[in-house]
Amino acid sequence: MIKVILPGGIEKSYRDNTTVGEIVDSDMGEPWQKTAIAGKTNGTLVDLSFPINKDISLTVITEGSPEGLEILRHSTAHIMAQAVGRLFTDTKFGIGPTIENGFYYDFHLPRPLTQEDLEKIEAEMRKIMKEDIAFQRMVLSRQEAIKKMEEERQPFKAELLRDMEEEKVSLYRQGEFLDLCRGPHIPSTGRVPAFKLLSVAGAYWRGKETNPMLQRIYGTAFFSQTELEEYLRLVEEAKRRDHRRLGKDLDLYSLREECGPGLVLWHPKGARIRNIIERFWSEEHYKRGYEIVYSPHIAKSALWHTSGHWDFYRESMFAPFEAEDQEYLVKPMNCPFAILIFKSEMRSYRDLPIRLAEMGTVYRYERSGVLHGLLRVRGFTQDDAHIFCTAEQLEGEIVGVIDLAHYMLSSFGFRQYEIELSVRGKGEKEKYIGTDETWEMAERALRQALEAKNLPFYIGEGEAKFYGPSIDIKIKDALGRGWQGPTIQVDFNLPRRFDVQYVGPDGKEHQVVMVHRTVLGALERFLGCLIEHYAGAFPLWLAPVQARLIPITDAHSEYAYKVKARLEERGLRVQCDTRKATMGYKVREGILEKIPYLVILGDKEVEKGTLSLRSQKKGDEGHFTLEEFLTRLEKEIKEKV
Repeated sequence: MIKVILPGGIEKSYRDNTTVGEIVDSDMGEPWQKTAIAGKTNGTLVDLSFPINKDISLTVITEGSPEGLEILRHSTAHIMAQAVGRLFTDTKFGIGPTIENGFYYDFHLPRPLTQEDLEKIEAEMRKIMKEDIAFQRMVLSRQEAIKKMEEERQPFKAELLRDMEEEKVSLYRQGEFLDLCRGPHIPSTGRVPAFKLLSVAGAYWRGKETNPMLQRIYGTAFFSQTELEEYLRLVEEAKRRDHRRLGKDLDLYSLREECGPGLVLWHPKGARIRNIIERFWSEEHYKRGYEIVYSPHIAKSALWHTSGHWDFYRESMFAPFEAEDQEYLVKPMNCPFAILIFKSEMRSYRDLPIRLAEMGTVYRYERSGVLHGLLRVRGFTQDDAHIFCTAEQLEGEIVGVIDLAHYMLSSFGFRQYEIELSVRGKGEKEKYIGTDETWEMAERALRQALEAKNLPFYIGEGEAKFYGPSIDIKIKDALGRGWQGPTIQVDFNLPRRFDVQYVGPDGKEHQVVMVHRTVLGALERFLGCLIEHYAGAFPLWLAPVQARLIPITDAHSEYAYKVKARLEERGLRVQCDTRKATMGYKVREGILEKIPYLVILGDKEVEKGTLSLRSQKKGDEGHFTLEEFLTRLEKEIKEKV
């Protein structure tokens, strides 16, 4: 007999090899029986068909849980693979994991897939679901599994198995389909309530450009049709907000093949927004005791040998080049330059902390397959800063950065965050530089700063940079999506490698502590995030054109230019549309360009010295005096509404 502790702490005895599903059916109520899809024994996820042969603590995974949703999606990926195998003979199967909002599976197929193919695959999946085929787990030796996959003519699966270290592996069969998988799965194919295939993309096998190109089918699944429909609505809304489309429609930026992949050309309107952000950023940093610096775009490669980036970051750097028998690199990061500025003179403890901030453009060799609009580029500008302080000042400096990050993000309309404390992975010390003592001190300072601000956070084990732990803040946009934002990294290692010292009150030299931080992140990614957050309709203080004056006829143009001059005197960004086109056309264009205010000027307005106002948010708002309009705009800009 075996002892099982059930949910709620109840202990019961069962015969050896009783399955999780049998326990649920015999000793748990109807709600559990209807919604159970898997179990967790002593913290390990297992199928309902898993036989128990030792004393355990049992948790039941139900349809309403995050773990349950992941299991459903992974099982749906297997069903999709089975359907593809039925429709296309000689399909070679890659991998099929879950991702944040669904799943994908990679296939080597005889021809490219079309949208019609996706519909056929969905139809075949529904047939498989009606067949209600059980997911059956089998455990084999690795060699047996390799032989099995070779017999099935599945070279990708056999390759994966050869690279595994485990002597025993698990495979899952549903009907004629066999797959290498750790599991667990839902009990049968009939337990998928709602799913949808979304798109097809190319993907190199195992992410290497030298490997075969496979076709990746993306899909999603939910436990109710209502949840699926809401998700699909959000997907459509995300498409409407896509910064790549809006960037083109609003003439903000472009990426040109002639220039090179991942290198952004900022057009006047996009550059205007960027300039507004940079000026706001500079003002706030000066207020908080930062000094702004600039550094070159290239430097001798020896600088990055000293920093350690050459050893730990080489794959993300562009190839070095020579000039006058010296080897140079385009800079992949700004930190060595801040160190050189700090070291330009001997510093006293009385000088610390020293805060050096820079809008520094860096260049990183991202593979062309991962480039994505403004979100993943090769040349980008970071709102970088490096703080040099004593160990005693460290926690206070981190708190100051958290406060600045909160103020900056809230000013741009972001008020929801997810915070991760990124630390070293266990048993992975070879991936990091520095001593255990300095790592523990850095992690402690970051944790204490978060606790001092009463901020909830989670631990990201193995997510630290090679030179130190960090606080990583994900901002949530209008659709609840996460975007990488502020990062605060403590670094005891670069100061040691560059021998960065200050003179203490004892007259001796002491090693400085360094904080790397960014409060917005890469400006390109932040602009992409802003575009999607506001769907291109920027708040007034950020809008490249804040108001457009539309005289109804040429007779009203003189008045329009007088109003324009008055608005510009107050620092507002205004255009006057005097083109030979109908007023209706001009208004429609202004709406499509998402200009916050359109001002219509005709006989009545000229006669009374007023403005007829149409706002992006509310539509027609009636008549205002010029002073009323100015007061409204200035208040809205000041409050960053």
